[in-house]
Amino acid sequence: MPTETDVVIVGGGLAGLAAARRLHRAGTPWVLVEAADRLGGRVATDAVDGSLPTAAWVVNTAYPRLAALLDLATLELGLFTPGVLVRRGATLHRMVHPLREPLGAGRTMLTGLADAAGLGRADPPLGDMRPPTAVPDPRRLGAVNSVGRVSDRVRLAALATRCAVYPAARLLAWPELSTEMALCRAGLSERIVEELLRPFLSGVFGERELTTSSHVFAMVLRSFVRGRIGLPAAGIAALPRAVAAPLPAYLLRLNVAATRLGPGLVQTSAGKIRCRAVLVAVDPPAVRTLLPTLRRVHMHGLTTYYHSAVEPPLDEPVLLLDGDRRELVSNTVVASRAAPTYAPAGRHLIATSVAGPAPPPEPMVRAELARLYGRPTDDWEHLTTVTVPAALPAAPAPQGRLRKAVAMGDGIYLAGDHRASPSVQGALASGWQAAGAILRRLVG
Repeated sequence: MPTETDVVIVGGGLAGLAAARRLHRAGTPWVLVEAADRLGGRVATDAVDGSLPTAAWVVNTAYPRLAALLDLATLELGLFTPGVLVRRGATLHRMVHPLREPLGAGRTMLTGLADAAGLGRADPPLGDMRPPTAVPDPRRLGAVNSVGRVSDRVRLAALATRCAVYPAARLLAWPELSTEMALCRAGLSERIVEELLRPFLSGVFGERELTTSSHVFAMVLRSFVRGRIGLPAAGIAALPRAVAAPLPAYLLRLNVAATRLGPGLVQTSAGKIRCRAVLVAVDPPAVRTLLPTLRRVHMHGLTTYYHSAVEPPLDEPVLLLDGDRRELVSNTVVASRAAPTYAPAGRHLIATSVAGPAPPPEPMVRAELARLYGRPTDDWEHLTTVTVPAALPAAPAPQGRLRKAVAMGDGIYLAGDHRASPSVQGALASGWQAAGAILRRLVG
């Protein structure tokens, strides 16, 4: 352990690793201490009987900071099918990806995509996403036996396209509401919210009430429309390993806990380190043990149930949502259809996400999966249930431009997805931002 350096990074999650990358690129001396025996924080993989449970994490290829830090090809991503399937009664309805399958748009939520986008017109706020006059009056389109109404799909197509093509700064200048209120103000019916958007977003935000800021929602929608989601072939833990790969291993000190810090000093389980700046990049529940005056960050919980089956209940890796308003399962997917390495030969891995602090019993989830997939699940093997009580920081309005202050004073800085957006992108961007602030202080 060094006894002196310029910057001590406390925490080896994605935020801490992104900060280390920037400091290392600038040639600034640093050391990272991590209390656990591995890097990655909440992003972890623990093999079970030849399968790779991954909690609720996936990789989105549209995250800009991720693409800037590593070559995504090195992750060997197994990609999900664009779009989702929605179970309503006895029928599965396919909702195609907003920009990747224009030929299917007329049958799903992309009806009138190009005209509904209204590109080149004055930018309406998220709370006023009315279809332009070039599209037939949605009130005359009526209802269809699908998910939501045709008018909903016109409006949702307009919103998705704007989020995809407008600059991020423009999206973050829109009036900020809760996501639920913004969807209502956008003219989307209760039907499309309950059958599609609430179940989908509950798995993204970790909460069903949709109190999350509309600015966060706009950026989430942007990333899903612009990118693809997938799973690294070696498990989600391959992501922090890839971010850390260019860093000298001797500067990444595992099994070393920070116990106390102050201006220019970090006390660890391996001794004291004097420094010019400290970056605290631990998970929000642990932040207050080091910075007790910091306001508590409320966290949302996520639970993922893993089942193994000989026959896959679906032949493609597509997210399946519950449109019947049962409000138990957020989403489920045959993960091994995207990444065959996630299950041993002759088996398939089904991953099912549930939002909330109190996960239901596995038999209840298994019964819901039989209904959603439309086939018996009695012969499925329950591999494990991964519960992360503090999976994602809550992000209610107002979140502004999704960048909270990183400088806490006295040379102490703070980074993590709770300082940006609750996502992989938010963690990486926050670490990068904090390292930039430290560099400006040291040079200045």
